[in-house]
Amino acid sequence: MQRNNKSVQAPDKRAGDRLADPRPIVLIGMMGVGKSTIGRRLALRLGLPFVDADDEIEHAAGMTIPEIFARYGEAGFRDGERRVIARLMEEGQQVIATGGGAFMNEETRALILDRAIAIWLDADIDILVERVSRREGRPLLQGKDPRQVLTELAAIRTPVYALAPIKIRSGAGPHEQTVDRIMEVLGR
Repeated sequence: MQRNNKSVQAPDKRAGDRLADPRPIVLIGMMGVGKSTIGRRLALRLGLPFVDADDEIEHAAGMTIPEIFARYGEAGFRDGERRVIARLMEEGQQVIATGGGAFMNEETRALILDRAIAIWLDADIDILVERVSRREGRPLLQGKDPRQVLTELAAIRTPVYALAPIKIRSGAGPHEQTVDRIMEVLGR
């Protein structure tokens, strides 16, 4: 693959089958794990487009995610999310950051596992709590204790996230370290 960005590393000579894999790379994991930030940086390093599913959902609905939740509830949001992710999966090789609950939908999960390289970004609850406190507009946290909500969500979601074939730990260090680990796993 040709790369125009000089800061992108050259392909590893030992690169495996994933080097030429045309499927999209889909990042899954809890809110606050860094899917969007890591996804942007990963896409840049790979020379691929990046898309944030939450941004696409807002664009398609013509309203913000909190507005969608307020008007249609979580079930309505999840239905729209499922449709948007299905569309994104058809758009070819790119890096897609999903919302934290997207992979919990059975149909979305099956599509991702069948047609994408699914990467579960995982982090300790302390890291997630610190990161989600930096940004507002997370409907599942509105008026609630973030640590309690994230702990409860992790208990439910972790076994489902574990179905992803690739798991990468996102630590407290710079996101570039996580991107480096993903590049290693992808053979780049």
